[in-house]
Amino acid sequence: MNNWKSLPLSEVLQEARPGFACGEDPADGVFQFRMNNLTTDGQLDFSKKRRVPKDIRNLGTFFLKPGDVLFNATNSPDLVGKSAYFPGHSEPAVFSNHFLRLRPNKDKLDGQYLARWLTLQFQRRVFKNLCRQWVNQATVGRDLLLSLQVPTPSLPIQRRNAEILGKTDALRAKRRTTLAKLDTLFRSIFLDLFEDVVGRKWPMTTIADVADPTEGAIRTGPFGSQLLHSEFISSGIRVLGIDNVVSNEFRWGEPRFISEAKYRELKRYTVRPGDVLITIMGTCGRCAIVPNNIPVAINTKHLCCITLDQRKCLPGFLHAYFLQHPIAQRYLEQSAKGAIMSGLNMGIIKAMPVPLPPIELQRIFIERLGLVESTRTRYLDSQAEMNELFSSLQHRAFQEEL
Repeated sequence: MNNWKSLPLSEVLQEARPGFACGEDPADGVFQFRMNNLTTDGQLDFSKKRRVPKDIRNLGTFFLKPGDVLFNATNSPDLVGKSAYFPGHSEPAVFSNHFLRLRPNKDKLDGQYLARWLTLQFQRRVFKNLCRQWVNQATVGRDLLLSLQVPTPSLPIQRRNAEILGKTDALRAKRRTTLAKLDTLFRSIFLDLFEDVVGRKWPMTTIADVADPTEGAIRTGPFGSQLLHSEFISSGIRVLGIDNVVSNEFRWGEPRFISEAKYRELKRYTVRPGDVLITIMGTCGRCAIVPNNIPVAINTKHLCCITLDQRKCLPGFLHAYFLQHPIAQRYLEQSAKGAIMSGLNMGIIKAMPVPLPPIELQRIFIERLGLVESTRTRYLDSQAEMNELFSSLQHRAFQEEL
């Protein structure tokens, strides 16, 4: 055991200085960190650059130095308390009045260790519980922040623990970058095969024309008194909603069930493996494919469910078309009413134009997509393991256990 002491921040900081507000943005000014330059996971984003005039009085007292920590003292209640270590930058930088610049006493506290500790407190919602709130703004007072007790092992242990967390976090960032590249690869494969509709002289049709010819192949869920919230029970027949589709891939969300008797009344709303689901209320315009292992289930009124004639159109093709193709995106922008697609409805979906490439080419796309998806699944599993490891290390780094 290291017998760590916990000391108030006021005893281990050289200063905690607030920044300043400025509405100007001169092209030749000094870079100023603002709220959107700091992420919730404790990273600085240097890509968004607002500037302040060079002739501001006492500007030099607000310059950041390597080793400083930015604490976002004023923000919305869920974001107040974001913190990040400042490693230095290629040009001088100052900070806005939404921040406190925390400058550690280098004989007592390491800046990276402090930033990691503050980020952990942010994740634990400590600052949200401490702040004063009004309307959509919240503030953690300087004196209240300085009264918080921070574990203070020896400086070598602080640096070691911060380094371990930093290396683990860097590995997590690489996983995120790889996953983003796989998403880009998926889009590239799709557009390479299907973007040139005119050049390939494919016929244009509609979603209504590629749906299964049986009645009710395109349907929304039960409306009004057909299904009341009070009729949901703890087990039985699954009911799918927005949360199952919002990620643009099928995921199990909030468990909702109805009884067997209620299902018999609503059987016409049954979803089937391979159906394409589109959100038409709330977060509109999201799309997912019902998996093959789906149990008996129906969908709510918030979803449009499409059963396709798979001799014409494969679910994987329509899903990608809806999300990626310029024709689909332009159609939705022109047809949907409101900034968040609040006017998306079954009629709009039925009339959506769809190019009809050969079914063999659609199958080639599905095969290629499967290879990308298998790689993506491996990276997602690895990312989940890495996140779990980081969470454990983050806890232990401030508990004499690392």
